[in-house]
Amino acid sequence: MITGLRGGPLISVTRITELAHFMAGLMITEGVLTVDATAGNGYDTVFLAEKVGPEGHVYSFDVQQEAIDYTYKRLKQENLEKRVTLLRKNHEYLQQYVPDRVAVIMYNLGYLPGGDRHITTKYDTTIKSIKQALGLLIPGGIISIVLYPGHREGAEEKEKIIPFCRQLDSSHYEILNSRLLNRDQNPPELIIIQKKSKMTAGF
Repeated sequence: MITGLRGGPLISVTRITELAHFMAGLMITEGVLTVDATAGNGYDTVFLAEKVGPEGHVYSFDVQQEAIDYTYKRLKQENLEKRVTLLRKNHEYLQQYVPDRVAVIMYNLGYLPGGDRHITTKYDTTIKSIKQALGLLIPGGIISIVLYPGHREGAEEKEKIIPFCRQLDSSHYEILNSRLLNRDQNPPELIIIQKKSKMTAGF
C-alpha cells in the first residue's frame, strides 16, 4: 500500500487498475482532453471525466453497445455525461474521432467483465491504436495500458505489445512496466508510456 502524506491509504500497488489511475491522475489538470480507449464498464471513463473538470473532455471508445450503455449509465449517475463523447468504435480509429492533442490515453485490455469473453481486444488493432495515441499525446502526456495475460488473447497481446514498446525511441518516450512478481497465474501488468518534454523527462 502506498500511503498519503498524512499516513492514510492512497492506492494499493497490487491493484493494477488503481495504479493506472494514480499515474494518469498525475498528468491531468482541469480543462484537458483525455481518451478512454476501452470503455468497458465505464470506470476509467468516469475517473477521467471527474478529473478533467467541466471545461475538459473525454473521448471514450468501445466496440460493444453493452459497454457503451454501462458507461453512459455510470456517467449519468455522477452527472458527468456532458463531459464525455461515447463512441461505439474500435480504438484503432482514434485519430478519426479525437480532434486535438490529449494529456492521457487509457487502455484496459481484454474482454468486458461479465460480458462475452469471445469479444476481446486484439494485439494488431491495439498496436495500431497505440501508434495513433503516441501522435495524439501532448509533451509530458501519458498512455496507460493494463494487460491481462491470464487468457490466450491477453497473453498474445502482452507478447506483441511489450516488444513494440521496448523499441520506441528513448529520446522521445519513457516507458515503465509494472508487474506483480510474487503472484502466480499471469497477473495483470501495467505499462506507462510518457512522451518527453523539456519540462518533463519521466517519472
